[in-house]
Amino acid sequence: MYMDDHEGRQDLYQEIVYQLWKSYASFKQQSKFSTWMYRVALNTAMVFLKKEKKQQIYDSLEERHDFPEESYNPDKDEQLKIFYQAVHELNAVEKALIFLFLEGQSHREIAAHLGISEVNARVKLNRTKERIQQIIKKYNYEF
Repeated sequence: MYMDDHEGRQDLYQEIVYQLWKSYASFKQQSKFSTWMYRVALNTAMVFLKKEKKQQIYDSLEERHDFPEESYNPDKDEQLKIFYQAVHELNAVEKALIFLFLEGQSHREIAAHLGISEVNARVKLNRTKERIQQIIKKYNYEF
């Protein structure tokens, strides 16, 4: 979700694995290993995104996902395309908030992953959702 193309995702994956290996010694067991690992991966992704500065918007959903033929729905494709275009315009923290939310993380879990308070996570998430709606309206599209 953080990278536009397959090569970018592979590069990010390798960077995340490298950072996990490099920073394993800093794991102090103050949280679950999975939480620590997720946090390292998320921070690595945000730093990686800042370095990349990609300007391309997704050309089509087929390049990003392998959907079976029978699930093809042009309306859903258009909605997803517009949604991903809107997400692409967010900053790294906003992207992280949205992706954590879409993964079903609670406000408390999102706050823990990002190192902010639960209240701050709620506020930032609501503001990010509003920003996505504004961006989508800019494309003259409504869900």
